[in-house]
Amino acid sequence: MKSPFQNQYFRVAVSAWLVIVMSILCFFTFYKLDTIKEILGQLSSILRPFTFGFVVAYLLLPIFNTLVRKTNPWFSRVIRNPKKAKSFNKLFCSLISVTFFLLIVVALLSMVLPQLAESVMGLLEKLPEYLNRTEEWLTVHLFSNNPILEGNVQQLYASVSSSLMEWANTQLVPQLLEVMRGNFVGSFVSNTISFLKTVLVGFISAVYMLNSKDTFSAQGKKLIYSMFHTDTANVILENIRFVHKVFGGFITGKLLDSLIIGLITFFAMSILQMPYVLLISVIIGVTNIIPFFGPFIGAIPSTLLIILVSPLQGVYFVIFILILQQFDGNILGPKILGDSTGLASFWVMFAILLFGGMFGFAGMVVGVPLFAVIYSAVSGLVNRSLGKKKLSVQTADYITLDHIDAESGEMIPITKDTIAPTAVKLERFKRRKPSEHDDTKK
Repeated sequence: MKSPFQNQYFRVAVSAWLVIVMSILCFFTFYKLDTIKEILGQLSSILRPFTFGFVVAYLLLPIFNTLVRKTNPWFSRVIRNPKKAKSFNKLFCSLISVTFFLLIVVALLSMVLPQLAESVMGLLEKLPEYLNRTEEWLTVHLFSNNPILEGNVQQLYASVSSSLMEWANTQLVPQLLEVMRGNFVGSFVSNTISFLKTVLVGFISAVYMLNSKDTFSAQGKKLIYSMFHTDTANVILENIRFVHKVFGGFITGKLLDSLIIGLITFFAMSILQMPYVLLISVIIGVTNIIPFFGPFIGAIPSTLLIILVSPLQGVYFVIFILILQQFDGNILGPKILGDSTGLASFWVMFAILLFGGMFGFAGMVVGVPLFAVIYSAVSGLVNRSLGKKKLSVQTADYITLDHIDAESGEMIPITKDTIAPTAVKLERFKRRKPSEHDDTKK
């Protein structure tokens, strides 16, 4: 039976119908943009626990897989039925993985939050003393031999410190007190209940996702092969595996790298007897997750905190951070991450700025692997197009390329003769061999 899509008029009718439908959808989207944003916001709020659960399950996937491999022989010996043994093994490993993650989060929060509150309150309480001490240190050690520069710096420093003190006394503290006196209890209870619901449902969904990951994977493959041609489905699965490799390798590697950097910072600051050891170690470790800009984002406020207590220790801290980042960038990072993204430094910076501006902190974290996937997809399309034209796909071959011969396909490199003025190139274009169309026209 002849397919209706082989009929030219039928294809035109379908195309026209699709154009009309898409036009109506575009008009409705722009006309009801606020309504659509509200619906998407509600949908995002509903799906937030499952999104949280997916992120937790994905981060725990290496631990879960390792536990399943290690405990599978034991469950096989205890439970004779292989199917039940496998099911109980997955359930046990998923519960252990999620519990392990929860204990780590609780331990970090219990260590960080008290010192964070203590550090903030202590900083506000001793801020005038720190500012006076810093001004005295600048005057005695840096500008004692330069009265003009000393006067200018003291004037600037006095202006900045007075503005900072005025902001703390007139805005920060009153706003905190107003929050405490106002609807703090009601909003705190409401936000706490919402947060606990998200976390609880998220952890439960993470257990289900880990326990049923093989089933979800099989269902996804069935769906892909049912919707696409076999060759197309194979390409889609290959790209999905590549995405998993890039995201999994980068994110888990970056988390491990940041954990090690945070621990090194903690022990080094403890040995050097610097202030705010735990707080600054957490700041350095967390911001180190962000590629390229992360070390600077964490080091700047940490240095300012230490300088307020002791300017000399602030200098030591800057030297330590520079050495630590050299160690991380040249030894630790390449050892853990390797070339997980395959991106040049420029594209790493571009991805962080682009996705960070669009999605904030989360965009800065996942922007690099996400851009690596996009970059790889575009490179694949370009290489396939060049392959169909029987042209080289090696970027190095195009560095010295002047042009490609249209008849032979030979790549002509740049030489002194090929670097010609525009008029010479136009003359060469006019003298080219006429095409068959031109001969027919004549």
